[in-house]
Amino acid sequence: MKIRNIIFDFDGTLMDTAPLIVATMQDTIKELGLPEITEEACRSTIGLRLEDIPGVLFPEMTGLSKLYASTYRRIFTEKNREIIPVPYPGVIDTLKELHAEGYGMSVASSRSHRSLLEFTESLGITDIFSLLVGGDDVGKAKPDPEPVVMTCKEMRWDPRQTLVVGDTIFDIEMGARAGAGTCGVTYGNQSRAQLQSANPTYIINSFPQLQEVLAS
Repeated sequence: MKIRNIIFDFDGTLMDTAPLIVATMQDTIKELGLPEITEEACRSTIGLRLEDIPGVLFPEMTGLSKLYASTYRRIFTEKNREIIPVPYPGVIDTLKELHAEGYGMSVASSRSHRSLLEFTESLGITDIFSLLVGGDDVGKAKPDPEPVVMTCKEMRWDPRQTLVVGDTIFDIEMGARAGAGTCGVTYGNQSRAQLQSANPTYIINSFPQLQEVLAS
């Protein structure tokens, strides 16, 4: 079926927030006295909710969820003044063109709704999206399909006519489990090989290539 709607991940798909996220994670881990984690390991968790990250990085430790998340959010606010994320090449223009062509568009992110809104407002693209879904807007975050299922139900979109676009296997699994098409982007936080392991419908190397996918 023809794609009429697109659900975008945010971090690593629309905006290059990795330098800010990794720096914040490493400072958070250091402040909490946790074992040092490599940049690669930090990047591998981008796309998960903050509360879920300690269980992935430090499975042998319990009770870190709330403390990690609150410490991260405080440090993130401080770091965001010195490390300014930027959108990936072609993102803003392509989003505007897709909006003008009549595609329904939304965002499903693991970051909080408030943080997501702050970023879209700073880029001047909030009005392009019909819905913003943050990690705190759902009971189960990606890779659970709930963000996509909820979006399609609220917007009355047919999942079969909806494409989920993201840079991690969490995004691909979320979309596939909801019955939507999926598109992995290779310029974000996970490699082409990692994305292919989740069997996305499409893979693109730059954001503007999305228009080729939609035209196919």
